[in-house]
Amino acid sequence: MLNVVQVSINLTGSVKTTNRGVKNTMNVKRISAERSTIWAYAVRSTLKTAARGLRQLTRPALAAFLAVVVAVGPVWAQDQPQQQPAPAPQRPGLPTPQTPAQEVYNTPPPTNPPIPVSLGTSKYHYTRAPHGFPDLIAPYRPIRVPEPVLTNSPRIDQLIHDGKLELTLQDAVELALENSMDIAVSRYNVWFADTDILQTEAGGQPFGINGAEVRQSFANIPFLNYDPTLTTQISYDDRKTPINNPFISGTGAGSAAAVTAATLSSHTATYSNSLSEGFSTGTTATVAWNNTRMSSFPTANFFNPDVSSSLIVSVQQQLLNGFGRFANRRNILIAKNNRKLADYVFEAQAITTVTSTITAYWELVFARANVEVQQQAVATSQRLYGDNKKQLEIGTMAPLDVTRAEAQLATDQQNLIIAQTAKLQDEQILKNAISKDPLAANFINVEVIPTDKATPPEATEAPSFEESIKEAFQKRPELLEQQINITNGAIDVRATGIALRPTATLFAQYTSQGLAGASPITGTPTTVAGAQIVDANGVPIAGFFEPSISALVTGRNQQGFTTAQSQIFHNTFPDYLVGVNVQIPFRNRSAQATNQRSLLDLRQFQAQMQQLKNAAVVDVRNTFIALQQGRVQVATASEERKLQQQTFDAEQKKYQLGASTVYQVILTQRDLVSAQGAELRALANLLEAKAQYERAVGRTLEVNRVNIADAKHGEVEKDTLIPGTLHGKVVGTDNLNLLTDGNSQK
Repeated sequence: MLNVVQVSINLTGSVKTTNRGVKNTMNVKRISAERSTIWAYAVRSTLKTAARGLRQLTRPALAAFLAVVVAVGPVWAQDQPQQQPAPAPQRPGLPTPQTPAQEVYNTPPPTNPPIPVSLGTSKYHYTRAPHGFPDLIAPYRPIRVPEPVLTNSPRIDQLIHDGKLELTLQDAVELALENSMDIAVSRYNVWFADTDILQTEAGGQPFGINGAEVRQSFANIPFLNYDPTLTTQISYDDRKTPINNPFISGTGAGSAAAVTAATLSSHTATYSNSLSEGFSTGTTATVAWNNTRMSSFPTANFFNPDVSSSLIVSVQQQLLNGFGRFANRRNILIAKNNRKLADYVFEAQAITTVTSTITAYWELVFARANVEVQQQAVATSQRLYGDNKKQLEIGTMAPLDVTRAEAQLATDQQNLIIAQTAKLQDEQILKNAISKDPLAANFINVEVIPTDKATPPEATEAPSFEESIKEAFQKRPELLEQQINITNGAIDVRATGIALRPTATLFAQYTSQGLAGASPITGTPTTVAGAQIVDANGVPIAGFFEPSISALVTGRNQQGFTTAQSQIFHNTFPDYLVGVNVQIPFRNRSAQATNQRSLLDLRQFQAQMQQLKNAAVVDVRNTFIALQQGRVQVATASEERKLQQQTFDAEQKKYQLGASTVYQVILTQRDLVSAQGAELRALANLLEAKAQYERAVGRTLEVNRVNIADAKHGEVEKDTLIPGTLHGKVVGTDNLNLLTDGNSQK
């Protein structure tokens, strides 16, 4: 199967990918390194376009074309990224601590941004049902939904070397997006929204999704089924009916002395077929074709057995309540809006996952660095204690100084144990964030080593708080979700307003009938003397008889189904019906209550929007201030650490010269360790504040080069290459090794 990736190629020599309206341009060197991959993608896109044109060809021609594609396909596109994987993109390095502040805070954007990571919501499309051609029973079989993958992605195993997992920050983010169970669970919400579109386009009621305040419109509008429905009924009825009046029933004269009713035996076969469909204009059309064959004995019918057929075409059109496309497509509009809302809900979860992963990463970086600081403190205390002990032995130092040094050594060892414990805890938090199964045999005892250093990042905040708020209002997922809820609320208000109208249905029906069957063929009739005529007293009058006409049956006229159908289509017995059905509910309280409830919901959504905006203002303000303060704290903490280092070095020299005491050395050592820890904490806080600010303004995904479905337009982007997977499928081991090696060289 050919995998097609949509790539926009600029004639000036660059490739552009779009993520929520932000375009990232890759330079020509990147294109030349991946020209084979792009060529394969372009060929696949051409094949896809050609396939659409071939839909107009005959089935044999299409089959022949597909056979050629299958034969040649391995030459063109047999996993080109696997045979010649593109070199892993170089991520921009963070500035070193020696970089001047003005250079750190004005670092230009990277010229070679990596390929964005896709979260793969487009792997499956549940807005489409199986087609009934060529497999006629496909719509009546359940589809196959893959089971969730609960094992770690293969890329984790590829990054593990000698029991250690070395990770850059981008690696951690990508692994979290691949393995986060929160992402895996939230992805189903998007697919639930797909099924709601499928349900409403058939005329059904949607089930709703998480985050959608308006799941459907409860307007009391006549139901329409948009899927054509064929109804067929076949029945056979064999019965004996007691007759109370044999003369009217045609069974002949009964005996006055009879003690039982006359019997009419009949056999009826019925074949009924009807096809009905509703349309979004408020129209319902029905076509029915009914045929009945009946035979009875005894009978006075003209035809026995007889075949009666009818062709009925009826149309109903709503004139008031339920009139128009909007009223009947209200739930479809809501479902499609909720599909966009599901993208925003998924985006919010992705932002949460990325932000928590970044926080966990820098917490582990701080914990590991803090362990090193505490180890250095223990080593310094150990040396000081050893020197003091030797001086005590030769009699040049008092025992109290040795006791103080030993006490400081014990304190530093305790702080080291606390720091090591915190490192193990932070490591487990990060392992949980980047794996589906942290207890996997090949992962549980792995040591995670972050390779990115905690250095001041480039300035990412907007020039002013007002611009940050403006950006947040445009990008924060919960605000975009609420805007869709307001839109759906307005749809429901309009629909329930239409439902306040009385119900007026214009209906028209055309019926054509046919009747045929078997009837006797008689000869020339003759008149003979019948019953004798009597007078008023009942005495027969001689010579007077009632004349009787008799005819001999010379044969039978056989007519049936074909004759009846001929009468139908020749309009022999037509029936035309036109009418209007009006229903006016007095007081109309139920519809009024529904409309008032929808209006109240809309007003509440509007109030909640302002509430969310106010919360966003506070969030952005706090993160904006924290980010600015973090930069100042890093600068001051770094300067303090340098001064404390100089103080400690000077105090040690004074001690060696006998101009200081052990107590003073211990105090300066404590101050140095505290300053080193404060600097590390300030750096970690700054990097975490940066992640929180990006979350607050809604730019987390674009900064970390993550793509999901285009929520603004409801269009799902094609999955891009995730290291270790290709379009949601695991690629070969060689390719994973190459991808891993490329990342490890960064």
